[in-house]
Parts: sequence; C-alpha cells; structure tokens
Amino acid sequence: MKILIVDDEQAIADTLLYALSANGFEATSCRLGGEALALAADGGFALVILDVGLPDMSGFDVCREIRRNSDVPILFLTARAEEVDRIVGLELGADDYVSKPFSPRELVSRVRAILRRARKIHEAESPANAPFSLNSTFQVDREGFRVACKGLWLNLTRYETLLLICLLEHPGRVYSRAMLMDKVWTDAEETEERTVDTHIKTLRAKLRAALAGQDPITTHRGLGYSIDP
Repeated sequence: MKILIVDDEQAIADTLLYALSANGFEATSCRLGGEALALAADGGFALVILDVGLPDMSGFDVCREIRRNSDVPILFLTARAEEVDRIVGLELGADDYVSKPFSPRELVSRVRAILRRARKIHEAESPANAPFSLNSTFQVDREGFRVACKGLWLNLTRYETLLLICLLEHPGRVYSRAMLMDKVWTDAEETEERTVDTHIKTLRAKLRAALAGQDPITTHRGLGYSIDP
C-alpha cells in the first residue's frame, strides 16, 4: 500500500520512510504542499501523512484541497498539541492527529489502525442496507452514505456520518464512549476515547446550524450520548 509523506524536515521524512518501508508499505515523500496536491491528484495513495507546518502553505489548506476531490485517509503531524488544532484538523476531515516528537513504531501502528478503519468504512458504504427515516427530521441514505436533516443533506465527514447513523439507529439509547468507539472506530485501543467527544462537538455544531439552534444530542454525564427520539 502506498503512503505519501508530506514534511519539510528531512530527518523526520527519512525516519518515516524507513519505518514504513520496514513494515511493508511503499512510501513516497515530498516537502511542499503544492507537490503534495499534485501527487495526491494522481491518486493511488492509501493514506497521506501530512505536516501542519509546511514552507509554502498550511497543512490544513492542503487537507482542505485534497478533501475537495478525495476521501483518502489523512494523518496530521504537528509540533503543536492544542485542542483547537486537533478540532480544526478533524473538522477538515483528518482521520488522526500525532504530535511531535513521536515514536515511529506508534505512528506505524496508527497508520495500520486508520487503514483498517477505512476498510471498515468502505464496507459500511456498500448498499447492503436500505435507507431509513426518523420522524420528519432525519433521513439516512445508506447507499449514498449520507444523512439529511429537514430535507437537506448534511456536510459531514466520514466519522461524523457513521457516528450520527449509529445514534439514529436507536434514538434515545445511551451509547457510552467505549460503545461508540467499537462501532465507529474499530481499534479503540489505539485511538483515544477523547476522539468521540471531539467528533460529538463538531457534529453538534453542524446539527445546530441545520436545526435553527436546537441540539438533538444529549450528554449523559458519566454514561455517554444519545440522540433525541
């Protein structure tokens, strides 16, 4: 499987190239966001490892441009660890976020976990299940892997879509973070449960915008989340 590394620090790029190659991946690296966009446009990559701080443009901008035409999994690398950066990256459609310095072994493990989740999502996108509606508010199109709210399709990331569908399948049911991790993120041991809270936060913002400020998701302190039936 081909991995694209986008990082202007040669030492880090070389470390990743070696670690990925040693674990059976075919890795390619570049230094600039513009180069990354050109390479990504050609397709063929199973995952992109993207540094936030690039010389010519922000890694966030690179991610935004890639997401216009591609659903390839993206793992962000950054020297910053603020929550706002993680949220921005997830809102743009990133699949995971690793702060420098990092362990090459851990990063390879994250890459494998993301690729397994991507395969799981691809299976979920297959038209195996029929669409269903929840009252007049939500409509789920499983074949198209999308959710409508009040008749308008929501602009959601893959994990936001899976998270919302999971909640809508059993409205009123309280899902713990661990349950959501098992259903939406298949490798809970390699992904923090904090990821659930971050995605709930971004999902809530999009639902409020579609529902004139109403929030259908309920937080049950110490238990988890549910959606208003």
